[in-house]
Amino acid sequence: MLDPRLYREEVDKIRHGLERRGAKVDLDAMVNIDIEKRKINVRLDQLKSERNTATENIAKLKRTGQDAQADIEKTRTLGDEIKAQQEKFDDLESRFKALALLVPNLPHASVPDGRSSADNKVVKEWGQKPAAASAKPKHHLDVGKELSLFDFERGAKITGSGFPIYTGLGARLERAMLNFFLDFHVANHGFTEVSPPYVVNRASMIGTGQLPKFEEDMYHCDADDLYLIPTAEVPVTNMHGNEVLDAATLPISYAAYSACFRREAGSWGKDTRGFLRLHQFNKVEMVMFSDPAKSYEAHEYLRACAETLLQKLGLHYRVLELCAGDLGFGAAKCYDLEVFAPAEERWLEVSSVSNFEDFQARRANIRTKIDGKMQFIHTLNGSGLATPRVLVALLESHQTAEGGLRIPEVLQPYMGGLTEIKPKKK
Repeated sequence: MLDPRLYREEVDKIRHGLERRGAKVDLDAMVNIDIEKRKINVRLDQLKSERNTATENIAKLKRTGQDAQADIEKTRTLGDEIKAQQEKFDDLESRFKALALLVPNLPHASVPDGRSSADNKVVKEWGQKPAAASAKPKHHLDVGKELSLFDFERGAKITGSGFPIYTGLGARLERAMLNFFLDFHVANHGFTEVSPPYVVNRASMIGTGQLPKFEEDMYHCDADDLYLIPTAEVPVTNMHGNEVLDAATLPISYAAYSACFRREAGSWGKDTRGFLRLHQFNKVEMVMFSDPAKSYEAHEYLRACAETLLQKLGLHYRVLELCAGDLGFGAAKCYDLEVFAPAEERWLEVSSVSNFEDFQARRANIRTKIDGKMQFIHTLNGSGLATPRVLVALLESHQTAEGGLRIPEVLQPYMGGLTEIKPKKK
């Protein structure tokens, strides 16, 4: 949520930011509502002052034995008008907040201009495209089937498409990645590990910006009005909702594993083969709470944390700086990390690292006091990492000539020392 003062003091800044995003918001309606709210607020102050004066006069008249009936009637009339004006104010406040929750964050000045993903800027590329073990590397679905690593058909049978089952060494390989990600963040990046709930209430979804705008993408439990989380960002960020954090403890950094649930409404037919788009997947999320003056340093640090994991896995990747038109709803600035999948012959996003500035903190009411001044903290998060597309890149990049899969060295301790998954002998 944007600072409400911007709507009256810097509306042109909002308008410019929304234009950069290509976002359509009825900004004039919000400005007019804010103007009307302030008029009513002035009128309420006047009415309350008049009532206070009348109340004081009633007390004086009664002390001297004089008739106070006229002032008593006046206070009743004023009270009725105050109630009516307060109801108008509350209605306008509710309408303003409902609109404000649909306004995206403003892009940071350093974010490049652009309208779509085609305008994103490649700022780094690491490693080399892997040399294939054969003329053309096998598709990850073929490798997985031959090595019995997962089962999409039975997953679809018990739930539906987009819910794969990991089997045998495939299940162990995914668990190895998750354990490696968590352990590395804790041991080398100073993160505190947390294990959050996988369902949250409506207030938590509003706090991180998923609601109300993206409700159709969420799995909702009607009976309890709870939501399956689309990412651990939601419960972890809301851990500090309605709190005042000690500035001396900032930045606070968490790493959390969770399953993630996304309906992906409106995405039917888009990248639906294999692991490219799932309704349930596993991910380790990094979440940071930062001093506002230092959040862009923290942003670069989070990005480096995610990059290090890809380097340790020996995967060829690149970093994109997202343009204004491709930013996520709540992000002021975002980097996407993409790995190269040789058989897919394309780049696959495996992490988005975002700085939300105070956008989420305003919604969730997370503050700190710096130099005696209370202010909203800045929140940041990034995937560190999501496993499905990383697995795709591993399967397509680390194939052996015999049809097996080389296990990256950093995962071998989690695989019982196994260095290679070999095909079964026929």
